[in-house]
Amino acid sequence: MREFKSLKFIALFKGLFRRFGVDYEVMMLILRIKLTMDERRVPTVFNEMGKKKEGNQFLKSLWIYGIYSLLLLPFLFIGENYIFQMSIMFGMILFILMTSMIADFTSVLLDVRDKNVLQTKPVDKKTITVAKTIHIMIYMSFVTGAFVALPLFVGLYRHGPLFSLVFLVEIILAMLLVVVLTSLLYLFVLRYFDGERLKDIINYVQILLSVGLVVGYQVLIRAFEFSDLNINYSFSWWHFLIPPIWYGAPFEMVLNGNTAWHMIAFTVLAVLVPIVAIFVYSRLMPSFERNLEKMLSDTKSRRPGPHLLDGFWAKLLCRSKEEQVFFRFSALMMKKEREFKLKTFPNLAMSLIFPFLFIFNELRIRSLADISEGNMFLFIYFCNIMIPGTIFMLKFSGSYKGGWIFRAAPIERESAAFSAAIKAFLTKLYFPIFLVVGIAYIFIFSARILPDLGVVLLSAILHSLITYRIMKDEDFPYTRSFEFAQDPGSARMILLTFILGAFLGVHFIARAIDYGIYVYLVLLIVAVFVGWRKTFPEDRKVDDVKGTSKAEVEM
Repeated sequence: MREFKSLKFIALFKGLFRRFGVDYEVMMLILRIKLTMDERRVPTVFNEMGKKKEGNQFLKSLWIYGIYSLLLLPFLFIGENYIFQMSIMFGMILFILMTSMIADFTSVLLDVRDKNVLQTKPVDKKTITVAKTIHIMIYMSFVTGAFVALPLFVGLYRHGPLFSLVFLVEIILAMLLVVVLTSLLYLFVLRYFDGERLKDIINYVQILLSVGLVVGYQVLIRAFEFSDLNINYSFSWWHFLIPPIWYGAPFEMVLNGNTAWHMIAFTVLAVLVPIVAIFVYSRLMPSFERNLEKMLSDTKSRRPGPHLLDGFWAKLLCRSKEEQVFFRFSALMMKKEREFKLKTFPNLAMSLIFPFLFIFNELRIRSLADISEGNMFLFIYFCNIMIPGTIFMLKFSGSYKGGWIFRAAPIERESAAFSAAIKAFLTKLYFPIFLVVGIAYIFIFSARILPDLGVVLLSAILHSLITYRIMKDEDFPYTRSFEFAQDPGSARMILLTFILGAFLGVHFIARAIDYGIYVYLVLLIVAVFVGWRKTFPEDRKVDDVKGTSKAEVEM
């Protein structure tokens, strides 16, 4: 078993671990085994589909964080308003670290697979928990280092060594804050839930964290006032609830000499909160491991519900009995598949939030009455931005090995499986969001936008058909592993985004022509009808899809 440089660094703190009652030798052995096995793991941020994977794929993926770090560099050259530029920078840093923690390391933090091995050995729970935390910290250090190395050196050149020293200390504190607060959040969830319900709650917590981080950017920006290209900061009490401002304050205080009481308070929070969080987490580690064992149990009685609404939509939207069965199956998969929800629901939430977020931001400079007279209702097209990614995810499932049933079952038309999946997506996921946003927009912009809402809905259906045709392959829905779900093809996704922009552009032009919106509405109805018939022909047999004639099958 080879030696790891990261473990040599950890060895420098041998005495500290022993002082806190950790079995140092056992901890190092556990870490060495975990790091060796990690060389097989492919991180979420980077997946080389179709390529031979050798070595530690996580370490090979760090270059992409270096590319992301280029987004931070402009903030180092916009003057010396440190409370603004460093708050924005740390907002981005916390976002990257938190999303990486959620996407790649939640499974490590909540891993219970090694309990059957370790709990049968004389290893205390504190050692196991510390090994798990150090394991995560090692990789979070790699992510953090790759993301901030370039800004750190640029900051050294632009602002001097004192800036870089404060930046380095703040980065370490921010990384500790992300890891420990995420662990404490899961500890809270583990304490009050168990079994299958626990797994569902954790799934929704991850989704809410992802959405909350994006929405938090908007709250952060609102802490600053922009006028004539000047950036002004005015303190409000609610700024204490925004961690990025905590990490911007030390730069303002140390480098600009701003010793206002709120700057000192922000600096104290930036230092004190991570330290207190570590202390609390260390005291709660035994409870965390004890509650983590709930992941091994399934105490919730799961009885299949009647799914009356799904049956109603199936009969209403699907012509054949076969397509109705596929519709109910797709609706059930969207409801029960945890990993599918984890990968798609954040996009759904963004589609619900963004149409209101832009109007909310506009209220800073205009009244709602002024907004209601304009064309800002076209922001409802943000509801459609989830379409490409969600339809792409319809291929995947955590139970993909059961996909053989599609080939073994006497299916008359393969196209019924795909059309039912698209209909289930539009009915179960897209339409509820569109309905909520549409009703709210009618209250804001009045009933004059009803034809426009019809255009947006038909555009969504046509966009779904185009997305399916571009991303189409021979696999049935839900028959591929999520391991291959990370790279939908950047060129195709960019093309599908341009298609959404094209729908928006045509809609805008149609509104500029007398009765143009009604003509466009009729054209979309025809396009959807013809497009659906061409994409999912009803006379397309299974044998035709496979290139085998019926006579050949009978022979």
